[in-house]
Amino acid sequence: MDSPVDSKFEAALLVRAAEVEDLLRVLLDGRVRQGEIARPERLLSAMRHGVLNGGKRLRPFLVIESAALFDCSGYDVIATAAALECVHCYSLIHDDLPAMDDDDLRRGQPTVHKAFDEATAILAGDSLLTLAFAIVADGSRSAADAALTPVQRVDLIKGLAIASGIGGMAGGQALDLEAERTKPDESGIITLQAMKTGALIRFACEAGAILGGASPSDRERLAEFGSAIGLAFQLADDLLDLTADSAAMGKATGKDAAAGKATLPSLHGADWTRKQLKGLVDQAHELLAPFGPKADLLKQAATFIASRSR
Repeated sequence: MDSPVDSKFEAALLVRAAEVEDLLRVLLDGRVRQGEIARPERLLSAMRHGVLNGGKRLRPFLVIESAALFDCSGYDVIATAAALECVHCYSLIHDDLPAMDDDDLRRGQPTVHKAFDEATAILAGDSLLTLAFAIVADGSRSAADAALTPVQRVDLIKGLAIASGIGGMAGGQALDLEAERTKPDESGIITLQAMKTGALIRFACEAGAILGGASPSDRERLAEFGSAIGLAFQLADDLLDLTADSAAMGKATGKDAAAGKATLPSLHGADWTRKQLKGLVDQAHELLAPFGPKADLLKQAATFIASRSR
């Protein structure tokens, strides 16, 4: 695998995370927006707990840096990144519920259903999911920002819906729950992972191309890049579940084995998994080659995803 990520990438990840978190704090403040009737304080606090509790903001980073390949920046880029993070955090809140993965810790803190209660956690997830689409639909009202075309905005909304729903993340979670009973084969595991984890990461990269008005071929190239690093993310996550401890991860580990879930690392071992990760990073870098130095941060992101230790 390539050399470890450099300080420039780490600095950029922090900067992008701060930009997105600043907007998320505004979007989740107590002010009632046009069309809303009220913002119940307990529900809003639970939403904040689920979103503003750390995290690397990797998916937003991918949106922003993919858009940057096409010299695209501004409010709509950050807003799309924030919307995607709302969907991601909603999924974590619901995944942690007793009816799903039944986790008590997330990012080293009590999960939302532990900090509040199960009903509030369900509503917090529901509210974050729906807020995400309002964010993308609303867009910038500043004359300084280049307006997206109606087609671009609809493409973003549709892409986020597909990546989040039955054919993407939610369907992948359903397959993951079934995997405790049915023990899928290798093909089934890959499908599950492409949906549960890979769909949002693929969308993050394709969204940057949509925002940047990229050609259909470049849009597909970024989507393929997202698929490669999405699989790498899940392989690395499953490898950590086998090898890391809970204190280092900030959440429970070893749960897949305890639940009897098959993963690619559990089927093939750690050495095989590391070889696959190297191949996926190489593939990701090759997909970005036509963009030249502009893609350096995204290449570093691929390396980071495959080599992360938590």
